[in-house]
Amino acid sequence: MKAPSTNPFVASAFAKIRVAPPYIANFDSASAMLRATAAYLRGEDFPGMGTAPPAIEPIADLINKLPKPIQEAIYALGSAGEAIPPNSLGDVKAEAVAQWMVNEYPQREYPAVAIGSSSGALVNLCAALGIPWLPQTWLIPVQKLFVHPDDITEGMEWGKKYAKALLDANPELQLHHMYDPNQDRLTIAGMSYFRVKRLCLGATYEHFLEKSLPPGGTIFLVECQRTWSTTRVSDRHIFQAGALGGATPDEFIHGSERVEEYLERYNSHRRCWNPPTPDGERPEAEWGFEPALRDDIERFARERGYKIRRIVFEEPEHLSPFVAELYRWWYKQRNILANRLVVESFLLTEPMWMLRTGSVPFWMKFNMEPSLEYLEQYLDSTDPYDEIYPLLFSHGVDAVGLPSIDRWREVFKKARKHGQFIGVEEDKFPRNFATLIRYNTDFQRIIPSRYPLPGYLTLEKLDQFIEEAGGAEGNRKAGRFPVRWIEHPLSGEYEDETDAALDVTEGSPRS
Repeated sequence: MKAPSTNPFVASAFAKIRVAPPYIANFDSASAMLRATAAYLRGEDFPGMGTAPPAIEPIADLINKLPKPIQEAIYALGSAGEAIPPNSLGDVKAEAVAQWMVNEYPQREYPAVAIGSSSGALVNLCAALGIPWLPQTWLIPVQKLFVHPDDITEGMEWGKKYAKALLDANPELQLHHMYDPNQDRLTIAGMSYFRVKRLCLGATYEHFLEKSLPPGGTIFLVECQRTWSTTRVSDRHIFQAGALGGATPDEFIHGSERVEEYLERYNSHRRCWNPPTPDGERPEAEWGFEPALRDDIERFARERGYKIRRIVFEEPEHLSPFVAELYRWWYKQRNILANRLVVESFLLTEPMWMLRTGSVPFWMKFNMEPSLEYLEQYLDSTDPYDEIYPLLFSHGVDAVGLPSIDRWREVFKKARKHGQFIGVEEDKFPRNFATLIRYNTDFQRIIPSRYPLPGYLTLEKLDQFIEEAGGAEGNRKAGRFPVRWIEHPLSGEYEDETDAALDVTEGSPRS
């Protein structure tokens, strides 16, 4: 798809400011991870997920002390407060969003730029390499009333009424309407998740790449190949019932004993959900990569003489063991004792304090059973850490597949010396809303070590680590990690992706 022209007013309105358009969600993975990456490249840390100052920590602590129903109401109202009226969807401009995203970064030359799927592990990789990341996917929160969280089909029908205006105004976008009454129960009470994926670079991304990359520079194409059973509503409109987390795709469609218990616990009028019948496997709404963008990046790179390296992995967390071991390797080269693991969760990431404290990052997509299992698989497969510090995102719901706080404490047994939560009041989880502020302030309080920020890791050093880990092109099957690094020939011929899985463990959680 050819890049659409840029509206001059849109370009000028957002050209020199770092203020997101009003239809961007602050609580979304893409916007938070973009802000975290850009903050580090500007030499800043990442308090309050980039939007809330540490000064409001006393207010967050006060909310933690309120009764459960009031806490949940505040969380739901706060999320709905970010949503735009559905009749405003025609005013959404993808190029205005792109302009804000590139404005977050220092305007200078970089050895590479990453584009594609969201990943907290990628934030730490980009921080180490000193390169920007531009997301393919971002979230538009849309006000939604009078649809019960457990009425999934009604939610889809509601979305049909308003999606056309958004898509007509933005031919470069594909809409993935995501509806998850399990993990997002509080937020979807007053809003709906309209996630959109870029099908082409667009004029703003192209201009940023031309300014930021030297001749022969590298574009890292980040491709999470996770799919989900979805329903096509129209040509560029896809509906997804459920999301990655504790409940499986089959449970959303057919129900289960634990789904029934969950719905009864929340006094729902249902004992199973009623999603529309799926008609295909498509890229997962939040994390999955839509391949149409790859085709356009290939065209752009060929025309400008840039290189493409594809970073291909199946699950959002599959990049996490690679990045953790890369940091360990890097710290040892810098004569830093690489014996401390900080476990990040969803939006709770802090690349600057990770490096200032000499901590190794391991990112989890959320706080659910599959993430805990994958963390434990990693810990069982690597040299033990002396200290382990998990950050747990609090989403306010006793969801299907949520491990108890006691179950999370089991991770501490894998530390040789010490384990402790960062920013978590254990008796409040998963309604520990102060965590959204305290992950940053507690990080600094609890871990006293301080190191100067290093220079950036070069692409040559990255390749050296990949080679030593058995991940070179000629020896991929001996690799330790479920990630493929593919030098793209720009010939239109894609390498077979079925013969190159690099497993750090025997299999991986999929739900």
